[in-house]
Amino acid sequence: MDKNLIQRTISGLVYVAVIILCSTPLGAQLINNIFPGLIQQQYLYYGLISLLLIVGTWECVKIMKFGKGYEKWVVYPLVIFIFYVFSKRYFHHDFFFDFRLSEILALALIAIAVVTLFKFPNELYYDSGKLIFTVIYVALPFSFALGLPKFSSYNDTFTLEVLFLFVLIWSSDTFAYLVGKFFGKHKMAPKISPKKTWEGYIGGVVLTLVLSYFIEHYQPELRGNWMVVGFLVAAFAPLGDLVESQLKRTFGVKDSGNIIPGHGGVLDRLDSFIICVPVVYLYFILEKFI
Repeated sequence: MDKNLIQRTISGLVYVAVIILCSTPLGAQLINNIFPGLIQQQYLYYGLISLLLIVGTWECVKIMKFGKGYEKWVVYPLVIFIFYVFSKRYFHHDFFFDFRLSEILALALIAIAVVTLFKFPNELYYDSGKLIFTVIYVALPFSFALGLPKFSSYNDTFTLEVLFLFVLIWSSDTFAYLVGKFFGKHKMAPKISPKKTWEGYIGGVVLTLVLSYFIEHYQPELRGNWMVVGFLVAAFAPLGDLVESQLKRTFGVKDSGNIIPGHGGVLDRLDSFIICVPVVYLYFILEKFI
């Protein structure tokens, strides 16, 4: 058997296992069975997102090839400060999904950053542009990710919104790849991602909606309507891949890193997650008013 395939399979399984253990009560249960009362699930999840944030920031700085100016050193304090602000809300259960001007502005900045990357990439050749893009592209999505699950220390609960978001992203990617491989003829963005096709995109949307139906039916305690969430994920997950592909293409980089052997870096694996989190977060805001 191909050694690279074995490596990709093992690292992929480890990656999935870490996501499951850190985004569901299973992780804390396993640890507390060995070391009773050691940790609560919300800390495992927070640790996971914190790690992804730091590694993702480092990868983005490396991809964009910061110069020797102050921007390279300012980016980390800014990212950590933004994450700290959201962290206080996380631990104080302060995510109410209301129309807060600061949140709407932050979500708008993510959209502006994406448009800038595709339409005005020359702006990102300046270190000031790199600084702003990195903070928006990495810090805000991972910070918003803290608001997706709900938890209670009193009755030891932790909801599964993040797990099923990952499941839908994985299914969207997998179905789009399989449908595109066997039926794809019309390229979606040949210059950015040659393997993506419109047939694959449509297949990913349809089959992810089918999976979303079962999630909505069997997990009624989840926030929002997961048929809607599934459609949003299937629609925007490919955009996340295109954004990261365009970022690497702009700066002539093949992979964001190699922290996951055979799969690349954190940004390579979480490109869809980075875009889907703000979209789903915005939906949870709007869902309260529908």
